[in-house]
Amino acid sequence: MANVTVIGAQWGDEGKGKIVDWLASRADAVVRFQGGHNAGHTLVVDGNVYKLSLLPSGIVTGTLSIIGNGVVLDPWHLKSEIEKLEGQGVSITDDNFAIADNCPLILPIHRDLDGLRETAAGSGKIGTTGRGIGPAYEDKVGRRAIRVCDLAHLDSLEPQLDRLCAHHDALRAGFDQPPVDREALLAELREIAPFVLQFAQPVWKRLKKVRKAGARILFEGAQGVLLDIDHGTYPFVTSSNTVSGTAASGSGLGPNSTGFVLGIVKAYTTRVGSGPFPTELSDEVGQRLGERGHEFGTVTGRQRRCGWFDAVLVRQSCAISGVTGIALTKVDVLDGLDKVKICTGYRLRGKIMDYFPSHAADQAEVEPIYEEMDGWSESTAGARSWADLPANAIKYIQRVQELIETPVALVSTSPEREDTILVRDPFVD
Repeated sequence: MANVTVIGAQWGDEGKGKIVDWLASRADAVVRFQGGHNAGHTLVVDGNVYKLSLLPSGIVTGTLSIIGNGVVLDPWHLKSEIEKLEGQGVSITDDNFAIADNCPLILPIHRDLDGLRETAAGSGKIGTTGRGIGPAYEDKVGRRAIRVCDLAHLDSLEPQLDRLCAHHDALRAGFDQPPVDREALLAELREIAPFVLQFAQPVWKRLKKVRKAGARILFEGAQGVLLDIDHGTYPFVTSSNTVSGTAASGSGLGPNSTGFVLGIVKAYTTRVGSGPFPTELSDEVGQRLGERGHEFGTVTGRQRRCGWFDAVLVRQSCAISGVTGIALTKVDVLDGLDKVKICTGYRLRGKIMDYFPSHAADQAEVEPIYEEMDGWSESTAGARSWADLPANAIKYIQRVQELIETPVALVSTSPEREDTILVRDPFVD
């Protein structure tokens, strides 16, 4: 049996929560390997709605759920999210949940810095969630982070606090803010430490044991490839690598463990916040897609920008991330449209391009080249087999996989877990 790595192949919000939940019910362990609590997932299980932003999706079904070392962890948000899920009847213990003890922490000073920077940036705003993700990753790379394992050694934290505060005090002074209140920070860490430490362990060791037993591991990515710090639409990106290769480094298992790479792709395109978006629609069709797709960010609540499917971007994402097959979601949102369009290329200052350029100025200028297809009036909502789909919907799906040069493995036709057409089983291939 293969392990499976799930990533978003667009700008996030592709419907990963439903697909990961569907796969998690068949997995023995689910691992988050990058990002933080800026990764919103909405799960609908037996009519119950669960909103997650940090915890792996498998936690709802009691599957062993692990936060890997590649994640940046806000311990206060973790406590809040666990308490909310427990209030919905979900049991979370050290038997079904673990946190890497070398996972970096998001501190209140990171949230402060995130907000101060965005406010001061003016027209240069990136559109972060303001949750301190970026500054926490900066401190990790700068070798001044406080990690989960440090919570067990708070009495000897002074040298790390010296490094951390030397950096942050200088930045805060530039924003006319007072220095870091070290005693208040330590008091907050002492209060939260027992809660976090009950789940802390060397998760690479636990995963090694799981893998050795022949169990199935699901690696759960956050955001999308187009938000990758290296390969995304820089600087309008997240602060981590979102490509499938990160599953290895962010979990503590080697690259030969990550298995089938499933790219989640929405049947149209959406984006939250600032940045280039070649196929964006500002007309009634774009408004219709947003309304029918309920396009509001799980974490931010911000309305998503909507547009036609961009095969160029998805093909690029699939190539960069080694996608084995895609899960196409929200096909039902296109129901009732007379015509549907797919972007098959770009025109940049008279030149035809079959890839998305790296420079922001070029990205802003590209014009999409569209291929138009007949839509379908019949409903695809709730379809669970090819026979349930209208002929034109099947033609659309087939054209998508041709253009992105990657086969369709799953088709999702509603938020419900069971409304899924299985074309190729990722856990078997």
